Amino acid sequence: MRRENQSGVSEFLLLGLSIRPEQQGALFTLFLGMYLTTVLGNLLIILLIRLDSHLHTPMYFFLSHLAFTDVSFSSVTVPKMLMNMHTKYKSIPYAGCISQTYFFIFFAAVDSFLITSMAYDRYVAICHPMHYTIIMSQSVCVMLVAGSWLISCACALLHTLLLAQLSFCADYTVPHFFCDLAALLKLSCSDTSLNQLVIFTVGLTTIVLPFLGILVSYGHIGATILQVPSTQGICKALSTCGSHLSVVTLYYGAIIGLYFLPSSNNPNGNNIIASLMYTVVTPMLNPFIYSLRNKDVKGALRKLLI
Repeated sequence: MRRENQSGVSEFLLLGLSIRPEQQGALFTLFLGMYLTTVLGNLLIILLIRLDSHLHTPMYFFLSHLAFTDVSFSSVTVPKMLMNMHTKYKSIPYAGCISQTYFFIFFAAVDSFLITSMAYDRYVAICHPMHYTIIMSQSVCVMLVAGSWLISCACALLHTLLLAQLSFCADYTVPHFFCDLAALLKLSCSDTSLNQLVIFTVGLTTIVLPFLGILVSYGHIGATILQVPSTQGICKALSTCGSHLSVVTLYYGAIIGLYFLPSSNNPNGNNIIASLMYTVVTPMLNPFIYSLRNKDVKGALRKLLI
């Protein structure tokens, strides 16, 4: 059937998760519990950092922003997904879809830059401990966080402005549980070559370069540890970097699964599973990683509870 150009489309239809009716109640409860855990866990991390003076350090300054970003990131997609599962009302207004795309890209990029800033902080702490307070001054930390938010805002705005210029065809069904940029581009009747170029460029800026920065940072950390190979030094490095490495593995592992691994016979299903890991599971696990593997956070939590 020939598609007709409908540039004035008023809404999109989100297909959501492919689940059986008898599984819907259990999955709704599961995802609701995961979302509430994400919100409460990350807000608890922010509260502990604000209240405990021992956590007023650059690492925890970055962590508080990461926790806020994780709450926001999950809130962009999960509440709408839960509402669709509960009410079976799967449509989303055009403006709401564009806004969801913007905030998804925005918070995903902020996450990437903040994780990279935390890697740089660990590099300075281990490789240049005598100059740590000078290099990681308050002004530098504020600049890194502000730069993360500004660059992410610009990247997300560029994507959504280009997306808003596209015309969409009669088929406006999005085979996803949120307005994924790649899925929306497939529905467009317009030439999306410029959009694809921007995806490549922005992906290089917000994902690939930060990831390379993290690898370089940990390469220097590893080289520094090997220069003085002692059990005490290795244990100290692991305690300092272990939590951050776990977050890096979760974050970039989900991205690699979502965008870089080849699809099998069910590409949409694979994308949805990877997206769930990226938007639901990873933000939920971050507070547990930092609280269970970090004695400073556990100490602050003990003080709050006593």
